[in-house]
Amino acid sequence: MFPLLETERLNLRRIEKEDAEDIFRCFSNSDVTRYYGQESFTSFEQAEQIIEMFNHNFKERRGIRWGMELKDQKGIIGSIGFNAWVPKYKRAEIGYELHPDFWRKGYASEAVKAVVDYGFNHLDLNRIGAVVFLDNTASNDLLIKLGFEKEGVLRNYIYQNGISYDTNVYSLVKNH
Repeated sequence: MFPLLETERLNLRRIEKEDAEDIFRCFSNSDVTRYYGQESFTSFEQAEQIIEMFNHNFKERRGIRWGMELKDQKGIIGSIGFNAWVPKYKRAEIGYELHPDFWRKGYASEAVKAVVDYGFNHLDLNRIGAVVFLDNTASNDLLIKLGFEKEGVLRNYIYQNGISYDTNVYSLVKNH
């Protein structure tokens, strides 16, 4: 059963095939994918494929991805979830993206808090990691504000659009 999460202004829900247009709108936007570690989508089929991947990863207990939806508006404005989820080792990495129309309104912060809480209290995680491009000031600041600790820099960690990028690595450990 896919968990539904609720925040003050958001519903975090399963991403369905019907959300492909909204997913494409996010992932085809170069402002979104610039710090995502993948090239921008160029076809609608790529959105359908990533939705299938999100749902397959949940079924296989390797990841969980929620669509972020405003409570008063139909449609996904971004997504958030855990990648590299390893229940045996009680760890996962958090990742998220938000369409630029919704930046700087506190939605990412609201969603991260809910997903971190779910990870520690329902998935029994002990560690939640995050990998962030050095230049992604908004995401770096958000994680620090929410209590994540910077552990260091991973050199040439993400290869995107023909260029290797260094990333910051963060963690949040349960009960610390």
